[in-house]
Amino acid sequence: MAREFKRSARVASQMQKELAVILQQGIKDPRIGFITVNEVELSKDLTAAKIYITALGADQQGQKDNIKWLNEAAPHIRSEMGKRMRLRSVPYIKFYYDDSFEKGMRVSELLVEPKSSTDIAEDDD
Repeated sequence: MAREFKRSARVASQMQKELAVILQQGIKDPRIGFITVNEVELSKDLTAAKIYITALGADQQGQKDNIKWLNEAAPHIRSEMGKRMRLRSVPYIKFYYDDSFEKGMRVSELLVEPKSSTDIAEDDD
């Protein structure tokens, strides 16, 4: 019988939890704002991880800066993960900005927008 969850999915889930703690408590860089780890995509062989984050309250330049700083701190973050997780080899990590939250908010705004005056006039007829 096949397993319900793949190992890479279980490791990615644990990595997401550990990264959240590391980013919240382990990094003391004041340039990095409030970071949320949205998703961790792990390769099947567990050697590489794509980490999708959101920086709340950051403008477009702030988002780019946060990604740059996090990727510069990736070796330190990776070593912290190695201390916390029991893996034979810790995956190489690369941070990416996840813009799905902004896209969702934009769609929500478009759905809530009031009808234009021409639509209201057509409804009255």
